[in-house]
Amino acid sequence: MSYLEYNIKIVPTGVRKILYVNWALVILLCAVAAVGFLMLYSVAGGRLEPWAEPQIKRFAIGLVLMFAIAFVPLWFWRSMAGLAYAVSVLLLLGVEFFGSVGMGAKRWLELGPVRLQPSEMAKITVILAMAAFYDWLDIRRTSHPFWVVVAVAMILVPAGLVLRQPDLGTALLILGGGGLVMFFAGVSLWYFGALLAAGGGLVAAVIASRGTEWQLLKDYQYRRIDSFLDPTLDPLGAGYHINQAMIALGSGGWSGRGFMQGTQSRLNFLPEKHTDFIFTTLAEEFGFVGGVSLLVLYLAILIVCVVAALQSRSRFATLLILGVAGNFFLYFAVNMAMVMGLAPVVGVPLPLVSFGGSAMLMILIGFGLVQSACIHRPRERG
Repeated sequence: MSYLEYNIKIVPTGVRKILYVNWALVILLCAVAAVGFLMLYSVAGGRLEPWAEPQIKRFAIGLVLMFAIAFVPLWFWRSMAGLAYAVSVLLLLGVEFFGSVGMGAKRWLELGPVRLQPSEMAKITVILAMAAFYDWLDIRRTSHPFWVVVAVAMILVPAGLVLRQPDLGTALLILGGGGLVMFFAGVSLWYFGALLAAGGGLVAAVIASRGTEWQLLKDYQYRRIDSFLDPTLDPLGAGYHINQAMIALGSGGWSGRGFMQGTQSRLNFLPEKHTDFIFTTLAEEFGFVGGVSLLVLYLAILIVCVVAALQSRSRFATLLILGVAGNFFLYFAVNMAMVMGLAPVVGVPLPLVSFGGSAMLMILIGFGLVQSACIHRPRERG
């Protein structure tokens, strides 16, 4: 045992937990959030209201939740995985029958003074439940067809309910997060090959269903696909978002126009400048250097999580950490691809940067689970 490890072991348990916190992860999360505060201040014209100040408060609450979750033993979260999954599914059913409508979609539940978006909760609970499921399942049965069907059903139930809201972006993230846990658990690659083939068939069915009685997507979602394939087809309608985003990205150049000097956002050409398209504001004001710098912060968070997963001796902890990290990767990868015209616009926020409460809180809750795995990781006794 090293001198440092010996000194950590002789301090009280509560203090020891603080020392075992993955502080590199905390610092990186705060750095990304600070970028978000800066950009929200900029798009508001140099004011803390209406976006930066609420975002700062939400992040502070999220940090408190993250540490509160982190200090609870990981075995407790494993035992709560099934209940958390069931609650999220029930809340999604509640949205189906009692949800409030906003911007043409039914995605929120009004619980007294609290406005909850259960689909954000489902992203984490699916990963938590899948990690517990594969920790319980004999590793030799991981690729057995019956258990693969069970795992797929666990993912499809919440994803299907979210798709009905409709919220294609969140449904895709739930599918992706659950699929990544299956991949990390060691499910045979033949299943993923079959999934890709089925995905190709689904795309063909979606295209074929357009304009029929059994149309699989909403009209506005088809318009998003059209604008993705050809943004100039409807430059003032469905293609407006991506056209303005591309102008903002291109005008930023190498080093950008300067802080609060982005014309696309300041003159309100850029829609959803404080939420889904905030990355284009960053790229316009800070250029290629600013965009890559944010990407480096995101990748550093992923590296820290992968290292933590490799250090873990628990299958549940490893799958949980990799699942949360994979979900985080899907967040920023889909958002950046979307605003750069590499993927259809599906309404996925940029994690910890875009304005929004539910997404930020659930991301930090997910990293609270990661911290719990780091703090309560079994360590050698000297």
